[in-house]
Amino acid sequence: MDRAGPQPSRRRLLKGAVLAAVPYALLPTARAVGRPQAVDFPSAEWQPASTSNYTAANRPSTYSVDRVIIHVTQETYANTLAIFQNPQKKVSAHYVVRSADGHIAQCVREADVAWHAGNWDYNTHSVGIEHEGWVDKPSYFTDALYQESARLTAAICDRYGIPKDRAHILGHYEVPGTDHTDPGPNWDWVRYIRLVNLA
Repeated sequence: MDRAGPQPSRRRLLKGAVLAAVPYALLPTARAVGRPQAVDFPSAEWQPASTSNYTAANRPSTYSVDRVIIHVTQETYANTLAIFQNPQKKVSAHYVVRSADGHIAQCVREADVAWHAGNWDYNTHSVGIEHEGWVDKPSYFTDALYQESARLTAAICDRYGIPKDRAHILGHYEVPGTDHTDPGPNWDWVRYIRLVNLA
């Protein structure tokens, strides 16, 4: 039988044997890059925002977390995730809640500062939650969306010792300097705060 090329050298064989004996954990983490990162809310799915769209931090050490800000996307769930993953957009939120079933994607770790409020002080001290839908289309505010979002908000409040009230769970429209109106007049604040306190 003809050989296709020269035999590997003894040195090359020994290098290969050594590499085969090295535990995988000690090798470069090329495969680990694609692995999902642990989420802060157990039932969330990790859908990372572009690193160009938030500020890495170490909250609550670097900044205290003392409020939750409620948003409405004015977009579909899928398009919102795509916007957060686009480095040109310069926007993100920690979480996105899907209308149909309340499924939650986490896009930015709570330790980091998401760019959601349009006000640096509020960004640094809050967790931002986007909700799929439009402010003028209340059909997007489903039972599942309210329930799962309330569970998420309750967990955030418990984690950081945030009171579960309207003084600490704000709409985007309440952020100083904003020109946004979300979550809008169709968002049921009484129901939402009650669900947060029951979660």
